Amino acid sequence: MKLRAFSATSLEDLPDLQSVPQHRRLTKNPLIERLRMAVPHDFIAISGLDVDDFRFGQRLCFDTNLPPAFIETYIIEELGRIDPFRDAALKTEGTIIESEVYTRSAPPQRLAYLASSFGIHNRTLFPITRNGVTYGAITLTRTEPFETDEIAFMEMVADTIHAAVTKPLRQRFVAQHMKLTPGELICLTNASFGLTSDEIAKTTGYQPDTVNSYIKSAIKKLGAENRSHAIAEAIRRRLIR
Repeated sequence: MKLRAFSATSLEDLPDLQSVPQHRRLTKNPLIERLRMAVPHDFIAISGLDVDDFRFGQRLCFDTNLPPAFIETYIIEELGRIDPFRDAALKTEGTIIESEVYTRSAPPQRLAYLASSFGIHNRTLFPITRNGVTYGAITLTRTEPFETDEIAFMEMVADTIHAAVTKPLRQRFVAQHMKLTPGELICLTNASFGLTSDEIAKTTGYQPDTVNSYIKSAIKKLGAENRSHAIAEAIRRRLIR
């Protein structure tokens, strides 16, 4: 299996989120290199997006520098079905430490052999959550177990790192995937500045009724309760600033 490297530019050639390869090679990233200085690690995998069908556990969608041969074998042999670490990650909301999982449920021999062969040890997963729902995760591996202070640091910065690495995908596809139109995004952006519908109309050239219609439809698409909630959701999803 070939892990393809993607930049924001190369994503422009793809029509939709479904067309993005599920497994992408994580190229040199300044933030990841900075993270490596703070928390030395061997491999990293950054998975999940906060959109339907692409959340953590729903679809194998991730950026990683894990060995391609390991990923290929893991997927082809469906080791995820018998991997106690993955099972634990899908059932809990907190940080998952491989050694703690294995004290309760030993890994299958095949998985243990592959992990040893490729130097993948002490997987530690940091979930990315929203409203109690885990939609993404960062997993680090290292020969030596991670220290308590390193784990605490990762728990503080995991969301920021996840957002930075997945930013090209979000900017290119999430609004499209949620079927938000340019008009809806423009009105939400102006509403986030505190403008009323009449003020947005003057700024954009839309009629006030059009502004209200755009915002109403955006509220529905974002699963929000009202205008303020929709703005908060759009900002949280990094659809607007």
